[in-house]
Amino acid sequence: MGGGTEAFPKLGLHCQDPYCRQLDFLPFTCNACQKVYCLDHRSYKSHDCPNSDIGSRKVVVCEICSTAIETTGYVGEDEKNLLERHEKSGDCDPKKKKKEKCPVRRCKEVLTFSNTATCKSCRIKVCLKHRFPLDHVCLQLRSGSANDNKFLAALASRNGKDCGKKIGAPNASRSVNAY
Repeated sequence: MGGGTEAFPKLGLHCQDPYCRQLDFLPFTCNACQKVYCLDHRSYKSHDCPNSDIGSRKVVVCEICSTAIETTGYVGEDEKNLLERHEKSGDCDPKKKKKEKCPVRRCKEVLTFSNTATCKSCRIKVCLKHRFPLDHVCLQLRSGSANDNKFLAALASRNGKDCGKKIGAPNASRSVNAY
């Protein structure tokens, strides 16, 4: 499958779509069927690639519990058989169909794959609005660290009388000598 022109015979390749055969100087090689295509025919759909399923992942959603069941590794097995096996396995629970919601009080956001964040300190799944520890009732913030407790104890022990005094400040009456 040669390409190019008379002056440059090794430059570019012809599109292997039977109705196109365009000379393309920047051809695309399909990673599924290993054939060369032009820009217009580079997608699986545009050249009707017979191997387009290679490397893709497929799932079937159970209608009873809304669980996604991966079918990628089960070549030749019917989706109906996979769903029946899922129902009999005991993993299929109709109570699971209820969508998980953000645990923050008064938040009704349903947690999905794209809007869920897990707090690094307390490991609670929350929506993106409450992803920061201050936005949800984080267990780490409640317990506090030793430094925070020392600071709060020192702050509580102070009284309002010494707020205006400078303790341990250098003598303010001395002036700086100018050269």
